[in-house]
Amino acid sequence: MPAVSKGDGMRGLAVFISDIRNCKSKEAEIKRINKELANIRSKFKGDKALDGYSKKKYVCKLLFIFLLGHDIDFGHMEAVNLLSSNKYTEKQIGYLFISVLVNSNSELIRLINNAIKNDLSSRNPTFMCLALHCIANVGSREMAEAFASEIPRILVAGDTMDSVKQSAALCLLRLYKTSPDLVLMGEWTSRVVHLLNDQHMGVVTAAISLITCLSQKNPDEFKTCVSLAVSRLSRIVSSASTDLQDYTYYFVPAPWLSCKLLRLLQCYPPPEDGAVKGRLVECLETILNKAQEPPKSKKVQHSNAKNAILFEAISLIIHYDSEPNLLVRACNQLGQFLQHRETNLRYLALESMCTLASSEFSHEAVKTHIETVINALKTERDVSVRQRAADLLYAMCDRSNAKQIVAEMLSYLETADYSIREEMVLKVAILAEKYAVDYSWYVDTILNLIRIAGDYVSEEVWYRVIQIVINRDDVQGYAAKTVFEALQAPACHENMVKVGGYILGEFGNLIAGDPRSSPLVQFNLLHSKFHLCSVPTRALLLSAYIKFINLFPETKATIQEVLRCDSQIRNSDVELQQRAVEYLKLSSVASTDVLATVLEEMPPFPERESSILAKLKKKKGPGAVSVTELDDAKREGGELNGASDRGPDTAAMAASNASTPSPSADLLGIRSAAPVGTAPPSAGSLLVDVFSEAGPAAPSAAVNDDGFLSSAPPSEDPAPPLSEADELLNKFVCKNNGVLFENQLLQIGIKSEYRQNLGRMYLFYGNKTSVQFASFTTTVNCPGELQSHLNVQTKPVEPLVEGGAQIQQVLNIECLTDFSDAPLLNIKFRYGGALQNLTLKLPVTINKFFQPTEMASHDFFQRWKQLSQPQQEAQKIFKANHSMDTEVLKAKLLGLGMALLDNVDPNPENYVCAGVVQTKNQQVGCLLRLEPNAQAQMYRLTLRCSKDSVSRRLCELLAQQF
Repeated sequence: MPAVSKGDGMRGLAVFISDIRNCKSKEAEIKRINKELANIRSKFKGDKALDGYSKKKYVCKLLFIFLLGHDIDFGHMEAVNLLSSNKYTEKQIGYLFISVLVNSNSELIRLINNAIKNDLSSRNPTFMCLALHCIANVGSREMAEAFASEIPRILVAGDTMDSVKQSAALCLLRLYKTSPDLVLMGEWTSRVVHLLNDQHMGVVTAAISLITCLSQKNPDEFKTCVSLAVSRLSRIVSSASTDLQDYTYYFVPAPWLSCKLLRLLQCYPPPEDGAVKGRLVECLETILNKAQEPPKSKKVQHSNAKNAILFEAISLIIHYDSEPNLLVRACNQLGQFLQHRETNLRYLALESMCTLASSEFSHEAVKTHIETVINALKTERDVSVRQRAADLLYAMCDRSNAKQIVAEMLSYLETADYSIREEMVLKVAILAEKYAVDYSWYVDTILNLIRIAGDYVSEEVWYRVIQIVINRDDVQGYAAKTVFEALQAPACHENMVKVGGYILGEFGNLIAGDPRSSPLVQFNLLHSKFHLCSVPTRALLLSAYIKFINLFPETKATIQEVLRCDSQIRNSDVELQQRAVEYLKLSSVASTDVLATVLEEMPPFPERESSILAKLKKKKGPGAVSVTELDDAKREGGELNGASDRGPDTAAMAASNASTPSPSADLLGIRSAAPVGTAPPSAGSLLVDVFSEAGPAAPSAAVNDDGFLSSAPPSEDPAPPLSEADELLNKFVCKNNGVLFENQLLQIGIKSEYRQNLGRMYLFYGNKTSVQFASFTTTVNCPGELQSHLNVQTKPVEPLVEGGAQIQQVLNIECLTDFSDAPLLNIKFRYGGALQNLTLKLPVTINKFFQPTEMASHDFFQRWKQLSQPQQEAQKIFKANHSMDTEVLKAKLLGLGMALLDNVDPNPENYVCAGVVQTKNQQVGCLLRLEPNAQAQMYRLTLRCSKDSVSRRLCELLAQQF
């Protein structure tokens, strides 16, 4: 860049700045500025043409005034005129003024663009750099439209100077970030990637920032950059500090470029080429080795540069998660930083180890540092470091150290910062449940948690302990005894009262034999807390009281007296008043049997994801990233009969004994009678979903009003169906629930129910590894003509599936007409950076839409004769594939969906069935006759249907079931 000569100094500007600084008051400053503005305005409007120097001086003064916070409404045209000057200093000031004061909506933008085009085509490197800097600084969409196609040409041109290439790369990066749709690399892609081989390190440094951004959006187009990045990184890592003298920073060769190269490689899975992968592993090993070497300088800049490269290398090792040796070495290196005197290093080490703890290769290595992490939790002065220590304890926890870690976290909770207490409470609750083999320990832990940090125990936590106690008979007595003792404390948190009221109301009878916890003692203990509680807790206690009347009839008079008092039946709160009146009447009118039926124990809650876990997942930070699903705990031991996301309804304690439906029971709500006065629901309305949250919409499918995605072709080519897809589908012809697919990474389970021409299917995707699945997407596609025969709507799934976690997807299915093919389910996700792509056939077959039909023998054979046309019958004689057990055959025929008719066929060894296939457009009657020959181990299967295509399809499906 040309030097500014001595004659270019602007004395007038220096005097003006000095005057402003010498002003004694704000009023004096404004007065001086107004005087100068008037002078500049008169000069610009004067008859005498100003030379370039004068224009530059006055434009500089306007720029300075603007930077002081005053509005500038003139001088823009003079700045634009400076762009046409051939003097560097004048052109520089013009571009500076435009970059700061001209917005994208200015009327002068066309003139500015013309001046920029002139400079870009001038081949003067100094002017080209000024123009590129201006484009990047303004960065408007208009700039992108004007220059997005020109800048890549400048970037890759062979005769472009290195300084211009650097500016062009960074300018293009700026435009891509603001208007990615306008920056299309196309033919320039390979030439931009090859800038990584440029001899000038500055060009490589600028280009890699651009390539990294482009790779994140279009990884496939730029995947050739991996081998070039590894080659460049290898040359840097293996070089001495003297080899790259101009780019060596405190004895560290090219630290910024090294970090950018390592970050670029994190956009891709491990290289498939063995030579490239081997070279990259050598680079990473060299970086880890250099971290162990004595420092070459005591300056902090040296250690900062060295550690920056090290942490990026460790991030890449964690990203690949495929080299056990490197993972363990990285863990050991981070362990050394845990006791470093530099706070930032301790923070970064804890943060990185949180991610390492989720890798099966390095989990054990991380656990060796448990004492150091616990000490950090207790002694660190910085709250952010203490929080990362808590996150790491949570991530490294397993069955072997759960009790120690939970005890330490509980101990820390008593003095923990208020900002992290709620998250700590959630983590303690999840760990206690996840690794609870002894559920008395779990109850003790949660009650201790409520005692220590009651104000931070959310509803999800005490809901969850209630749900688990209800679902486990072996812990109910201990829970009742423990909460009874906890409630005797003089200062008892309200959440403890809620838990105590609920558990004693359900299971107080289990400890009533002890005189110290007799029914009246239990009631008096609960009622002593009543007046100190909020309205929702009082409502729960009233429900507990009516439960007591059922459990302990001797307390009836005492409790009725409480319910009858004015403070209850005339309470200003409508909910409390209504409960008191209704419970009093119920206890007075209902017989003992009725009361026992209405107020019996709550049924077990269905198994679903822990609501505590769901709440923690919504929190940001590394601690929420390594969350694992409770299903993992089931596999490790201690079957958890999980509970639903909803909390225990306080009113439900006194409600009827209608059990909570399981996910497979009446999924469509079609067994409930429609309200009086309402029209019967149409077929379409039965597909309406009632879930509270709609997931993120997939870009390739339309979302209807219910949050469901209509089936649509995927955005990328899905994998072809697995070779065993038909075999997996055949397993579900005669059943609706089970495991559809399982490999070493993923398990897919199914629960489904069908009624008439409608069905609902629940898909459960389980991550069997300890590593997060990223970019998890599922697509249901109806190939070919199936789209007009079957309507499938899907609920979107979460894009991240944590290690050990399970997520659920809901599918609504409508049969429009008979069909023979099955919908295809495509699942894509990234595991350890590698794309996993598999396609299965969904077990949706025509027999799922059967309506069973009972028929007498005479009616059956009369209808059999009516369906006598050759095309209406399908028959197959085949050898038995399975044991010819009578009960198994009956179970399969019932699972088929038809009615199994007894005493109809003259031969008692034969089986006959009848049913109607329900579709939206028509009903297809079907009759089946299965004739087994036990001696020959053969079957003859005959199907007669009112539609020939249905006969053939059912015959194909059933021949493989017996």
